[in-house]
Amino acid sequence: MKVLVVGSGGRENALAWKLAQSEKVSRVYGAPGNPGIARIGECVEIEPTNIKALADFAEKEGIDLTVVGPEAPLVKGIVNEFERRGLKIFGPTKEAARLEGSKAFAKEVMKKYQVPTADFKIFTDPKEAKEYVKKVGAPIVVKADGLAAGKGVIVAKSVSEAVEAVEKIMEEKVFGEAGNKVVIEECLEGEEASYLVITDGERFIPLATSQDHKAVFDNDQGPNTGGMGAYSPAPVLSEELEREVQEKVIAPIIKGMKEEGAPFKGVLYAGLMITERGIKVLEFNVRFGDPEAQAILRRLESDLFEVCLSAVEGNLVKELKWKPETSVCVVLASKGYPGKYEKGKVITGIEEAEKVPTVVVFHAGTKEVNGKLLTNGGRVLNVTALGRDIIEARERAYRAVEKIHFEGMHYRKDIGLKAVKRLKGE
Repeated sequence: MKVLVVGSGGRENALAWKLAQSEKVSRVYGAPGNPGIARIGECVEIEPTNIKALADFAEKEGIDLTVVGPEAPLVKGIVNEFERRGLKIFGPTKEAARLEGSKAFAKEVMKKYQVPTADFKIFTDPKEAKEYVKKVGAPIVVKADGLAAGKGVIVAKSVSEAVEAVEKIMEEKVFGEAGNKVVIEECLEGEEASYLVITDGERFIPLATSQDHKAVFDNDQGPNTGGMGAYSPAPVLSEELEREVQEKVIAPIIKGMKEEGAPFKGVLYAGLMITERGIKVLEFNVRFGDPEAQAILRRLESDLFEVCLSAVEGNLVKELKWKPETSVCVVLASKGYPGKYEKGKVITGIEEAEKVPTVVVFHAGTKEVNGKLLTNGGRVLNVTALGRDIIEARERAYRAVEKIHFEGMHYRKDIGLKAVKRLKGE
């Protein structure tokens, strides 16, 4: 069987790595892929949003299954085009992908199907949005409605900061068309967790729990990023809380999307805040998280190809097998990320890093030029490790990190520390 992975980041490298382990998979392609994916299979120069070219390639090459990494092609309708041509593809349709493509749509669906979330209001007029902020005060959250590469959410600690966020999103259009609408919602306090399931539109099967680290600096300081690291499992999600998420969040949304005439197939990702008032949904994503996928897939024992195919064909597998170990993923980023950063810095030490027991390094923003590996993005590498517990997994991951070098390399040093404190009963 031939598999095509759409995308070029660390998540896609992890997906290709895991799919290639299937006995049923003979060849893996990445579009456009990256040097990490090139070690596993073949990279083809097609951008993720060039849907026609991707479908043409899948037809010509006889691709048996396409797995989509990033959200943009899903929101643009890649699944609709592939299905129209009779090609098997893992992911939601354009209509179902609105759960991520429009934060306003997601909030309205949550309200309609009684999924717990923060109180909110939707605005298309910046003047009205600013007046509302001044009336209700801060802290408050301002969200660009559309896709903004994980950067369209501003947690404003003051009214002036919230007003500035509205101006940047709606008037200056820093996120382009994504800022035509904003969602303004109450600021929730608690501990975040990510809960991902695979669904065939009717049934769902949970993935291992994980926790992402969004802020760029230690202790959750600084601006939000696409994610600076993750670990799995996340002890904040007890079995009891997990059941609650399944009953109050996942099941109603899958049922609701079907009732809306847009059945959801693929990965449904709920970004959660565990508050004193219970679980609240911060957002939905319609694909594997990045870097949650890297942490989760390191622990998956089941055949990912079989699982994805079963969801596409509407006969979802009954259960998944997981390694008992804990996994940690540390993101190595370029200096200046998530703002402006330079590319083209020489990367060394990956081979040495992978000599540390259980360590696998996934490429996120890299390119190869004349035999040299160079930085080519904000998030450059994902260093992953397994351990008996969070302490051993962290120790191995950070030991490997110390062996890798590129100019301006930045990373958080506290990935997984919340789980360490729980383990020690602090």
